[in-house]
Parts: sequence; C-alpha cells; structure tokens
Amino acid sequence: MTERLSGHTELIGLMATPIRHSLSPTMHNEAFAKLGLDYAYLAFEVGTDQLENGIQAIRALGMRGSNISMPNKQVVTKYLDKLSPAAEMVGAVNTIVNDNGILTGHITDGTGFMRGLKQSDVSIIGEKMTICGAGGAATAICIQAALDGVKELSIFNRQDEFFKNAERTVALINEKTDCKATLYDLKDQESLRQQIAESVIFTNATGVGMKPLQDESLITDPTMLRKELVVADVVYVPSETKLLKLAKEQGCKTVNGLGMMLWQGAAAFEMWTGQEMPVEYIRELLFEK
Repeated sequence: MTERLSGHTELIGLMATPIRHSLSPTMHNEAFAKLGLDYAYLAFEVGTDQLENGIQAIRALGMRGSNISMPNKQVVTKYLDKLSPAAEMVGAVNTIVNDNGILTGHITDGTGFMRGLKQSDVSIIGEKMTICGAGGAATAICIQAALDGVKELSIFNRQDEFFKNAERTVALINEKTDCKATLYDLKDQESLRQQIAESVIFTNATGVGMKPLQDESLITDPTMLRKELVVADVVYVPSETKLLKLAKEQGCKTVNGLGMMLWQGAAAFEMWTGQEMPVEYIRELLFEK
C-alpha cells in the first residue's frame, strides 16, 4: 500500500468494537489498489462512548467517510447531518459519506444480505423467514426483505433495549409493505421452534457467534433445524459459527456473512469513489484468506 499513499490520499474509516477481526480494510484497500485509487481504509476501535468524537474527526480530518458497525449503528444517527431514506426508515447507519463537511448516513446491510443470498443460489422471495436480532443489521435485513417481496417474517429478540426497536420495525413493515411481520420474545423457545419449522430460512442477525461469543449459538437444540432449512448468519469471522456448524450437522444448506459483507461494502465503495468495486476479484481474495 505504501507506494500508493501520497499527500492527496483520502482516508476512510471503520468505527466499531470489537473490530480488529474485520475483513473490511483488506476488501477496500485491495479494491483501491486494483483500480489505482488514492484512498486508504483503516479500522478504529470506537464504541458508543467515543463515537461522537469519532464523527467529529471525520469532519476535522476531511475524511471521505466511514463504515459504522456494532454497537454504533443506531446511536450514530444523532451525530449526522442527513439520513438517506432507507437509513431513516431503518433507524440505523452503516455508511457515512462526507460531502464538503456534510455527513450523510446510509444503510447497505439489507441489500448486502439479499444480494449475498442470491449469490448463494438462495431465493426467499414469496417465502417465510425467521430471524433473530433487532439491532441495525437485523432491522435493515428485515425491511429490505419485506420490500423485496418476502411474504412473512418472524422476528425474535430478547427483552432488552432493542426490543422496542423491533416493535417499531414490525409496525413499519406491516404498514408499509405486503409482508406480514410478527415479533416474539426469544425466551419463547416453543414459538421459535414452530416458526422455524414453517420457514424456508433461519437467520442469525446478532453478534452471537463472533468474538467474544464465538462458542455460543442462539439455537441450542439442533433438532430445530431440519435438513430442508437454509441457515444464514451475518457473522463472517469465524467463517463457520457454532450455529452454522450445528446446521451443517443437521444437513442444512448454510450461508455465512461474507457475501453480505462483500455486497454491502461494494455499495459503500461506490458511494465514496463513484466507481464499482471489482467484486469478483475481491471475492476470490477474501475466500482465499
């Protein structure tokens, strides 16, 4: 990378915690190098307590923008100047674009997830999905899935600070789309079993499965996972979470979070640079790693 850096290099960041495991710096920096673009992408360990300072740094340093990941996706909205229509609907941001000091928040997680499924030859249009999670990524996935034509969504989450967000998501989907959405308490394991049994896909859209929770799974009873079921996880490090390992043992088709990460990143890349990411080149590089 050093031979590419110059006095004109534009900086793009990634603010989240934990974040040192992320493949996003590799993805974007390799894409910049492939296209000969004078940009650099760095990961910053920033949690909600330092997020406001981090956003101020984007303006102060003249950064082109930043990605935002857990646990900052919803909190960050109050520090930005504008939100895209999708980000406003979701109530979360994963991409910031700096246009001459005006910071606009976007959300690309939902389109990334749906595109990732398509690349894995999985179609859920007109079908039912059961999903765990109510944070920024989960909300984006649910809303995009509903907009794309998923027939029914069963959303499970703990009774935590995100539960009210899930209630808002369900109301929004039922009001604005043709999809039927229902919210359940994750403690209701019998309902979880029943909804998974009626679904073509089960998705984990939480951080359970990645460090420091890499030895955990929201599904503890493998018999909930029949072999005809597709099991997806937004986590991509490790590439096979405990959930996906259990699903494979049951004969399920599995999809990890790498495709979602790749395609949501490609959307952000184009916003920052005005050019399309060389997706197939990056896909081969990431799968090799």
